[in-house]
Amino acid sequence: MFRTRQTGLSLVELMISLVIGLILMLGITQIFIASHAASRLSEGVARAQENGRFALDYLERDIRMAGHTGCVNDQAHFIKGTSALKNNLAAGTGSGSPLDFSVAIQGYEAGNTGPTNTLSVGAGAIPAGMPVSITGLNPAPVAGSDVLVLRFLAPEGVPVLGINGQELTVDAGALNRLTESGVAIPTLFGIANCETADVFAGSITAGKITGGTVDFTRYAPQPEPTVVYRAESMVYYIGEGANGPGLRRARANSAGVYAINEELVEGIENLQLMYGLDATPVIAAATPPVGNMAVQNVASGVTTDANATGAGQWRRVGMVQVGLVARSANRIDSNANSRPTDAAARLGVLGMTYDQSAATDGRYRTAYEVSIALRNRLFGN
Repeated sequence: MFRTRQTGLSLVELMISLVIGLILMLGITQIFIASHAASRLSEGVARAQENGRFALDYLERDIRMAGHTGCVNDQAHFIKGTSALKNNLAAGTGSGSPLDFSVAIQGYEAGNTGPTNTLSVGAGAIPAGMPVSITGLNPAPVAGSDVLVLRFLAPEGVPVLGINGQELTVDAGALNRLTESGVAIPTLFGIANCETADVFAGSITAGKITGGTVDFTRYAPQPEPTVVYRAESMVYYIGEGANGPGLRRARANSAGVYAINEELVEGIENLQLMYGLDATPVIAAATPPVGNMAVQNVASGVTTDANATGAGQWRRVGMVQVGLVARSANRIDSNANSRPTDAAARLGVLGMTYDQSAATDGRYRTAYEVSIALRNRLFGN
């Protein structure tokens, strides 16, 4: 009788198989880690790009409207004089008051953030010269970012069907135009025909607009081209939100308070602005604008005067260059001490270097720029 031979793996064979299996597992793990990192990077890039596009869309739309006062823009009204554009609100000309509709666009520059300067992530100073209405915003403007103020009559208005003293009867079917875009109870209004315009505080009651003490005698109802609009006074800035910094827009009410403050786009970390000025140094009836943007400067280079002289300089602005930095919502890797590569450590934003070489938050950042013409400041409009 033959004894059955027992077969199996020797200790050496077992160790070799374990080593081979371990190598395969390490390879699979490396592939998974690389794939996961690539996925996080792709998601971060997509989110930053999406946020950047949305932010530019909001800014472009409102910047183009600056100076809109109905049929005739604010620049043309100023040249005509004789109170063709009358502000019935208490606000010093050029003072920076939210109710100063004599100035359609106004900016505040964060120090040392212009062309040729370098700004590190999280560094910088709060823009100087801002009025209390802006410094008191909650959340407050972050350091290192510029601030932009815009004033205009909203794109859509409501035809005026009747005028009775201080009361305007309007087309009730179109009245909802005045309460769109997040303003449920407007208190700032503008009335305009193709000759004159008035900005005033008012209220809507039973399909009618009451204008306080404003004089409506120089207007006539339809079929004259008389239209009432919601007046917009807003400030764009970067402020801290629930998920870090974001692009914010605050709207003012008739009391001169930025009462409606909303985060438009999260993940916008920095905002830089430059302004193109008309070649005419002092715009007046005898020296109208020529439509040639001969000078480009940061806000502090336009003017730091908070008076009528400063208002005259802001009236020259016909173009705005916007630069912003968008960042990913989350880390793009799991390394707690990760830093950008040398190629990505420095971003260019309107000639300023945005230095993220010391950042250790592992976020993806990218810069966007756009040049925006003020539609209502185009020569001949």
